[in-house]
Amino acid sequence: MTTIIERIAALKPEEPFFSFEFFPPKTDSGVQNLVARLRRMAQLNPLFVNITWGAGGSTVSKSLDLATLCTAELGLTTCLHLTCTNMEKSIIDEALSKAKQHGIRNILALRGDPPRGEEYWTPPESQEFMYAVDLVRYIREQYGDYFCIGVAAYPEGYADGSNPEAKDPKIDLPYLIEKTAAGADFIMTQLFFDTDKFLAFEKMLREHESGIFETIPIIPGLLPINTFQSFIRTAKLSHAHLPDNILEKIDSVPSTDDEQVKQVGVEILVEMIDRIYNETHHRVRGFHFYTLNLERSVALILDKSNVVKTPLRLKVVSQGTEKKIEKPISIESVLSDGVKDVKITEKVAVAVPASEVSMTSEASWDDFPNGRWGDPRSPAYGEIDGYGITLHVPAKRALELWGSPETTADISELFVQYLKGTLPVLPWSEEEGLSPETKLIEADLIRLNKLGLWTVASQPAVNGVRSDDKIFGWGPRNGYVFQKALIEFFVPENRWFTLKEKLQIGDSVSYYAGNCRGDFFSNMNANDVNAVTWGVFPNREVVQPTIIEEQSFKAWSEEAFAVWKEWQRLYPRASKTSNLINTIHESYYLVSIIHHDYVNTNALWNFLQL
Repeated sequence: MTTIIERIAALKPEEPFFSFEFFPPKTDSGVQNLVARLRRMAQLNPLFVNITWGAGGSTVSKSLDLATLCTAELGLTTCLHLTCTNMEKSIIDEALSKAKQHGIRNILALRGDPPRGEEYWTPPESQEFMYAVDLVRYIREQYGDYFCIGVAAYPEGYADGSNPEAKDPKIDLPYLIEKTAAGADFIMTQLFFDTDKFLAFEKMLREHESGIFETIPIIPGLLPINTFQSFIRTAKLSHAHLPDNILEKIDSVPSTDDEQVKQVGVEILVEMIDRIYNETHHRVRGFHFYTLNLERSVALILDKSNVVKTPLRLKVVSQGTEKKIEKPISIESVLSDGVKDVKITEKVAVAVPASEVSMTSEASWDDFPNGRWGDPRSPAYGEIDGYGITLHVPAKRALELWGSPETTADISELFVQYLKGTLPVLPWSEEEGLSPETKLIEADLIRLNKLGLWTVASQPAVNGVRSDDKIFGWGPRNGYVFQKALIEFFVPENRWFTLKEKLQIGDSVSYYAGNCRGDFFSNMNANDVNAVTWGVFPNREVVQPTIIEEQSFKAWSEEAFAVWKEWQRLYPRASKTSNLINTIHESYYLVSIIHHDYVNTNALWNFLQL
């Protein structure tokens, strides 16, 4: 396989290109659907694709498998992410060896998350990999020029977590120089929405007195806007500045209407690409899309952009079209002559826009990921969390917020403070504060948490509110949305078995329960599915953006318990807090309860009168 640099060199001068990024899905069905999605998106002809590497190597086998599939089966030039901080050297060696074995010739060398806590274990032999530059040097020493190596850059400056507001790309510049000098072949940026800041950043690099950035490809990372919620959440997690003009455009449509938000998002990205390409005088001609494993927004951007517009594709259809050409004809001729229908032997090929490749029901069935957990069959299930387990706040900030709890009563108090709004985040919360719908059941949640049932997810019942409702609305206009009440919480093992007896009575509730050891209980069959959020819209089938079933619960349970271990790592091993969190991790159950009477909004909370 060729390298990214070889592929760029083979392009015409100033010819634009684009690339996609994917992460390994959490569920088996998500993997299967991503493979189908990759086959469709491969038809859009990206220059290369990136496959992410979960924090701490948490997705190492899945990442390698996915990268191998892209290379061997789909024939795509593939770039594998590789992080090094707090990583065993043997894992890095194995990943590089397998990458070479399977023909993967491109690596994005990243530092990864720094160690947490004063006694966070680091294998002695991996201490040589403290920064991305160490990984770049190591790859060059071990493999010479076999791998094409990319490194990360931050147009707005790197947010180190302790003080994310004090970002300055000039502070980061010496490190980027060091990584480039060590052997980087291209630079890829973190996502951003402030085009002015990227243009200033690119200009600073090109004009640097060392000349080291004069010709190196600088590829901006762009995030398609799929929904309002994911847009705001991702911008916050990445500390990306949101310019007023972009916020005004987003605010011009209802935040609950995913389709309108998506269309505005397409316009924003098209404008960003146009400005970057033209205002850098075509020095920047590659554009990298963080797809979040979704496809439709990307395809629409490629259709509407005059810079990275994909060529029309030919699809074969039956005869009977208005215009036919008897002799064979090239795609280029079809495009230049404006011919729509071309006869090829016994069938007719029709030129279609690239987005039509991604407008089938198979491509857009998970277009509405607004549900509390999404659909586990979707490749995008988990979205941001697909990149690895995190606490969502820097270690220093986490210690300031959560202190050093020493008893389960202390833990209960943290959950209660969060529900009351006096504590902005918990280890399991992505956003600060409760959502408007959660506030409606705040009193019920506080009661349960005071009893030692620590809630990490919940939603109230809804029986047919309009899709433009300010609290519950989602999806297209003039629709109605529904949802069943549900709750998920951690509970001590002895109390779980008491609760289990109550859950076995009647058929008004469904439940799942599991612990970190893999013990699992449910009153449903393995293939049963619970639709907990759905919508009815004009001219559409019923849309179910959120389902809960065994596979999704097990995937989430594994992640939820891993968060306890991440929290534990903030503290010295022998401390009371570390021992407490470890005991909770080892002895508690995660329980998910769904109440099917969505007409009675109090049904679940009356059931849980413990």
